[in-house]
Parts: sequence; C-alpha cells; structure tokens
Amino acid sequence: MRLRGIWQHGGVVFYNSVATHLPTYALRNAVLRAWGAQLGSSVAIAAGCTVLGIEALRIGDRSRVGRRCLLDARGGLALGSDVEVSDDVQFITAHHEPNSDDFRAAIGSISVEDYAWIASRSTVLEGVIIGLGSVVGACSLVRTSTPARSVVVGIPARRVAERDSRLGYSLGTRGARA
Repeated sequence: MRLRGIWQHGGVVFYNSVATHLPTYALRNAVLRAWGAQLGSSVAIAAGCTVLGIEALRIGDRSRVGRRCLLDARGGLALGSDVEVSDDVQFITAHHEPNSDDFRAAIGSISVEDYAWIASRSTVLEGVIIGLGSVVGACSLVRTSTPARSVVVGIPARRVAERDSRLGYSLGTRGARA
C-alpha cells in the first residue's frame, strides 16, 4: 500500500512538472493513463493543467479541458462525454473543516454529466453534480448540484435559464488547443 502511494505521488509530481507541458494531447493522455486515469477516446487536455489524484480521474469520450485548469480528483472527478471545460476552471474535491480541533480534511467527488459546458474561470466544489447538458457561466462558483440543461451563473451560482438544445453534437478534438 505504501508503494502504491509513492507511485501515485510520483505520477502527480511528474505530470504537473513535466508532462503537462508536453506538446501533444496524446503524450499528456498517455502519462495520465500510465498513472491510472481513465480517459475516453479523443480526449483533449490542454497544456498547463494541474492534476491531483490522477488515479481517480475519469473523462468520457471527446471531452475537452482548456488551459491552466485544476483537475483535483482526490475525491473523485468524473467528466462525461462531449464535455467542454474552458480555460482556468478549477474543480476542487477537498477542503478543511475550519471548526475542527484538528483542522481535518473533508473530501467528496465531483461529477459532470455529458454535454455540459463549464465556462472560463469557474470553480466547482466537492459534492456537486453538474447535470446533463448544463452550462456554468464564466467566473461562477458552483457549490450545489445543477439540474439537467440548466444555465447557472454567479457567486454562488444560481439558475437563470434552461438550455434548449437536442444535445446531439460531438465535440471531438476539432478546434481544440494543444
């Protein structure tokens, strides 16, 4: 068990200091897969992203992650298929309990269902499920789960509209950034 922890820590250090700067999606994805991430086909994770808890990262087919994102998967992070995560988004699966005598950590998972779009500079906290086809507006703070096809914005994020789309598209890697 201790050897596994050392291996996982080494993967996080290697990915975040070296592999995140490799020139292609394929190379970055290969490193993540080597350390236990489950990535679907045609996944595009842009350069400069930080990944924590690589072994608990799950990303579905044709999903894209923009530059400089924080993918904190220590509590489990699952992105569905055809999910668009714009630049500078942060997924945070852990926090400290401020009233705890020992400053204990609390941890929880995050799930983003298919066809969701998380716009630039948004933050999603642990325990949240972003519903099927939901949109999170730029610079929003998502502390509670969102219903399917909802559009949420603000700090904290609040529902302002419903998305009217058949959600039948495929993101692939067309137009994605290296």
